[in-house]
Amino acid sequence: MQTSSSPVPEVRSWMFWRGVKRSTRFVCRPRLKPLYQLERLMPDGTDESSSFGWRSMGNDPQFAWRRRMPLPGWNMLEVAIRHDQPSGSVRMYVDTGQGFNEAESFYLALKPGRIAKRLCYIGPGIRGIRFDPLETEGCFSIDHLRLVWLTPWFACDRLAQRLANLHGQWLETPKANVLSRLKRLAREQNTPWREMALKQYEETFVRLCPRKSYSEWLAQQPVASQAWLSSRLAAFAYRPTISILLPTYDPTPEALDRCIESVLAQRYTQWQLCIADDASTDRRIVERLRRYAEQDSRIDVTFRPVNGHICAASNSALSLARGEYVALLDHDDQLVPDALFRVVDALQQRPRAELLYSDEDKIDDHGERFDPHFKPAWNPDLLLGQNYLSHLGVYRTERVKAVGGFREGYEGSQDHDLALRFTAGLDSDRIVRIPHVLYHWHAGQGSTASAAATKRYTGEAGLHAVQDHLSRHVRGATAEPGRFPNTYRVRWPLPDPAPLVSLLIPTRDRVEILRPCVEALLERTRYPRLEVLILDNGSTCPETLNFLGELAEHPRVRVLHWPHPFNYSAINNFGARHARGELLGLINNDVEPINEDWLEEMVSQACREEIGCVGAKLYYPNGTVQHAGVLLGVGGVAGHAHKFFSRHEPGYFSRLHLAQNFSAVTAACLVVRKSVFEAVGGLDEANLAVAFNDVDFCLKVGEAGYRNLFTPFAELYHHESVSRGADDTQAKRLRASREAEYMRRRWRHRLFDDPAYHPNLTLTYEDFSLR
Repeated sequence: MQTSSSPVPEVRSWMFWRGVKRSTRFVCRPRLKPLYQLERLMPDGTDESSSFGWRSMGNDPQFAWRRRMPLPGWNMLEVAIRHDQPSGSVRMYVDTGQGFNEAESFYLALKPGRIAKRLCYIGPGIRGIRFDPLETEGCFSIDHLRLVWLTPWFACDRLAQRLANLHGQWLETPKANVLSRLKRLAREQNTPWREMALKQYEETFVRLCPRKSYSEWLAQQPVASQAWLSSRLAAFAYRPTISILLPTYDPTPEALDRCIESVLAQRYTQWQLCIADDASTDRRIVERLRRYAEQDSRIDVTFRPVNGHICAASNSALSLARGEYVALLDHDDQLVPDALFRVVDALQQRPRAELLYSDEDKIDDHGERFDPHFKPAWNPDLLLGQNYLSHLGVYRTERVKAVGGFREGYEGSQDHDLALRFTAGLDSDRIVRIPHVLYHWHAGQGSTASAAATKRYTGEAGLHAVQDHLSRHVRGATAEPGRFPNTYRVRWPLPDPAPLVSLLIPTRDRVEILRPCVEALLERTRYPRLEVLILDNGSTCPETLNFLGELAEHPRVRVLHWPHPFNYSAINNFGARHARGELLGLINNDVEPINEDWLEEMVSQACREEIGCVGAKLYYPNGTVQHAGVLLGVGGVAGHAHKFFSRHEPGYFSRLHLAQNFSAVTAACLVVRKSVFEAVGGLDEANLAVAFNDVDFCLKVGEAGYRNLFTPFAELYHHESVSRGADDTQAKRLRASREAEYMRRRWRHRLFDDPAYHPNLTLTYEDFSLR
């Protein structure tokens, strides 16, 4: 390695670049001088902060980068910072004569326990560098910080790789084609290609959501033109009447006006508004309802003589309905102007749909929209955990009446109860998600939207609805309250007798990793019937071999030898052939269970006839989330939902703590029936020796007609890739690139249309932020 002792002028000549070897690296390690909002901590052992070197005193701590400046041109910024915050990020500013400014700054999100890296193109004439270690108050220590000068060809390769993996414009483009296409695009737009490349590269780092409000994001979204809407409306061959059910009871007059006016503003005009007033005590409400009914013949109103609460009032509204479908609307909420248009537009392609539902957001008393809920497609296990369908829900009228309408006794969660009864036995192709915000849920003072935690009756009613559904359809299944308001956990029964489970653990040497894994599995697994198959991939370490010899004597452990080059798929397929269990557990040799009933939970889920692969909730050793389901398309192929979140955070609309269906789960801890594993041919050992074999396997299981499932109630620690190591060599990177390209070819029709995710959510990060 070569290290520069002082900056040199930027050299652009072709002969210079030709003479620099690919292995040449100029490394710049700084001496940092605190400038602002920083306090050095002394290790006195009196409190937790003593394990850190610095404290940030505000949201803009700053260091000056002293001693050595980097070479101009392409550099790799490498940072590792330990800190006590839920998440962290750094920003480096470079002064090339214009002072420190945002245009010449470089943002980088930190990775817990790992070195975070990014490319930086630094112009000539460097006068100074400022390094901002956090964007919040907190304690931290800098474990690794340097700039490594890169040859242009290596830098461009890394740039193309990141764009192909993370930028929406290039996700389906092979890495080898990215730069040539980008340069052609730059020529067409008369823009320097490097300027365009750097702008797009930067977009893969900076999250738009935390820096911009939802309203700003909305302002950037394309708006359908009136001409397009008129053209689509004219082309509708199917024009059903939609009856909107609106039970009312003493809303504020202003809220009621906004609600009804949002119906009158609908671009699709073939609707009926069915209002059932539940004996409102405010005469202004009665007068308004009468006036609206007189003004528009599509509005029908019935006045109930006695207050019967929401279910009785909703049934009164339902009795007025003449339309093929009914839509549910609360008396202080609002529809967007094209809500019914979007519904009927979806029905043009899916006229047999029984249930349609949309995204929603909240709106306050000042008309400010916030907290959008972008929902997955039909996800029956998620519906058991929470009423994610909610608003806007549009149901075929005939079926609503057939299942009994709204049941009294479920007030507060009557929509959830209806959805569970309505969807029971319904084919999934009859349930349609409309991926647009069509409903504004009022979040004013005292509303359910703003005070769900204080209205315990809604959660109790929802729990009652879920338990009733289970009692009617699954013997022995029980529901209990979830960790967050209006969420629920289902405990599924185990078969009697409990089936044998074979845990398959590939390993090679690294006894310090294998021993705690196996011992924890045997000591902290309450499940009564399991065998552990250690699949040894050519261990040579004497200590490891001695430990394997000890394990071979254990009554519940078998040691099988696989003396071939590492191939994760082949090793597990080999283990599956030798497994005696009815269920297989694919287990990495660096996981350790936390709760003793982890395997009971996974087996009870995997034994359900409709379920294929079951994945667990995995944490890094520091307690942050490593896996909570797999999101297709993130990072170019797939990423882990809620990665690096604290285990205590709710996640996106509480999904971090809810059992739900995902397209895939990780094989670091995966349980599946052996019959299902064999039916789809196991893991792909020909094309996916190391990476993405679990995603590919889960997608094959999904194509075979099963639902894959993530459960947060099986919790384990995962020391990710500790035994195999990172993809940090050229050969490993080439192999990873080949496997990623194979996945894009094989599953192109699925990777960027994940039913468990949403087209408005990011494919760059794993945090459900807006795209």
